[in-house]
Amino acid sequence: MMRTVKHFSLHRIASPAPAGLTELRVVSDVEAGVLPVIQIEEAVIQGYARQGHWPHRWVTLFVLQDLQPLIRQLTPTPSLPLLGGGSQGGGPALPPGGAAALDLRPVVNVYDLADLDSCHVFVNKQAMVKEGYWDDPLAIRGLLAHEHAHPLAENLTTQASRQLQVALALDQPWSNAGLGDRQGKVQRLLTLLADKLSVYAPREIFANELTIRSGFGDGLFHLARRTVAGRDELSRQLRQEVTQGTLTPAAASLLLLIGDLRGYLDLALEIAPFYRSGQESEARQLEAVLEADILPHLEPQVAGAYSALREHYLSLLADLSPPALRAWSEGVLGILANALAEKGLTLQYHLEIA
Repeated sequence: MMRTVKHFSLHRIASPAPAGLTELRVVSDVEAGVLPVIQIEEAVIQGYARQGHWPHRWVTLFVLQDLQPLIRQLTPTPSLPLLGGGSQGGGPALPPGGAAALDLRPVVNVYDLADLDSCHVFVNKQAMVKEGYWDDPLAIRGLLAHEHAHPLAENLTTQASRQLQVALALDQPWSNAGLGDRQGKVQRLLTLLADKLSVYAPREIFANELTIRSGFGDGLFHLARRTVAGRDELSRQLRQEVTQGTLTPAAASLLLLIGDLRGYLDLALEIAPFYRSGQESEARQLEAVLEADILPHLEPQVAGAYSALREHYLSLLADLSPPALRAWSEGVLGILANALAEKGLTLQYHLEIA
């Protein structure tokens, strides 16, 4: 079904040299609420341009009900070369979860590192509303600034990250773990988590760090504070399965740990950049909320894994070769494996340089 364009506009944004003039084209199938997004996007462009490292001459802002139009372009023929910190050019490199996970993301930046004259920013109204961001200007500011930071934060390490591939195997027989037919799903979830925390992490860390250093840390801080816990429902479901005899207590505990790791370890990707940027006060405020309101309710292994991961993220350098980054990423996977080992699950991992 073709989408009806409800809004189309052209804006010329003057910035100090060397950025000069940026042409912002806006296309939307959304009836109302587009103007505030445009105004925030203009302010973000001007903010980066003032820093002196704004490469784009043209920006196309799509404000859409959902990202199905983008997904349809990517899935049959992956013709858009870069997505949310994707490849070095000439081929797609999607974030963890691939094209199928895009419709859950509130904002996506599509760009080509081989030609940074232009980029395409997609705002997903459906996801924004679900997360409570649509009527929150500070959240929108943080999201747009973060996505624009991806191509601006490119370095040798982020380029090397696109050459790594992670493979996981679970050493313990699934029958002994008591997980039954959940084998495939759990393995996929752990692979996505490992990919996000190790291979994809440099792109997120450097993008967040640049966002903060460029004056948009208030938006990222606001987004981090808004993290919503959905753990209680998972815990209830697992207890019910144990009661019904379809899941052993040990297996339920393991699944709960995996859910907690997936739900909260990526906070290290958001908080470590504040430390890296010298914003220790903001980082400590976020960790105070984490330690008081979230970690006490999670499986005990999560707190140790988070602390180890945050420290490991602080050690990330910007000039790593693929072999050096592989060694660094193996350290991330070791932290994840140690947490799972405390529940009796042995995780084997391997990183390949493509």
